[in-house]
Amino acid sequence: MRPGFAPPEWTVSRDSVAYPDAVIRMEQRVEAILKGAAPEQVWLLEHPALYTAGASAKDGDLLEARFPVFKTGRGGQYTYHGPGQRVAYVMLDLKRRAPDVRAYVRDLEEWLILTLAKLGVTGMRKSGRVGIWVERDGREDKIAAIGVRVRHWVTFHGVSLNVAPDLSHFGGIVPCGLREANLGITSLAALGLGCSMEEVDDALKASFVEIFGPVDT
Repeated sequence: MRPGFAPPEWTVSRDSVAYPDAVIRMEQRVEAILKGAAPEQVWLLEHPALYTAGASAKDGDLLEARFPVFKTGRGGQYTYHGPGQRVAYVMLDLKRRAPDVRAYVRDLEEWLILTLAKLGVTGMRKSGRVGIWVERDGREDKIAAIGVRVRHWVTFHGVSLNVAPDLSHFGGIVPCGLREANLGITSLAALGLGCSMEEVDDALKASFVEIFGPVDT
């Protein structure tokens, strides 16, 4: 990030946030950042149980609409959000940083990998697959998802990390289009880690600073 710019605001919502409300607030913040009227922001929150369909979502991957379904302009396919999952919406001005979307996505991946390492989990990238994965018992399970959108070089949407969600809720979709028998979804709780959301947030903040620079709390 170039010197002289305010660091991004680090905001944590303790109450569940409805998805449509979150999208409106992101849209408003992006416009404010573009106008120079507000600093960048990282917003941590949880949603009530829902499915979102990204720009590449296939109709056949919605198996059962157990929860409300929202179409969204982010990249990716179907995913689930709900209690016990930490969602991080990241609104950064890449013009001020590095106008390279691929590099930005790789930085998001590294942010998640460093966060998991601080929590005692080895997360990894997998060629041809978006998100962060863990290996166990001959399986490869996804523990964090990434879906971003960029408007005039300002980013929004972001990442989600499975802390302790109800993993059965993913059963209503083919998450991220993953149909292979040896690929699944996991969480910190399913890996035997009883991390609190506050502990996860602390790890996310420390790792973010390592990758993206200081934040304003």
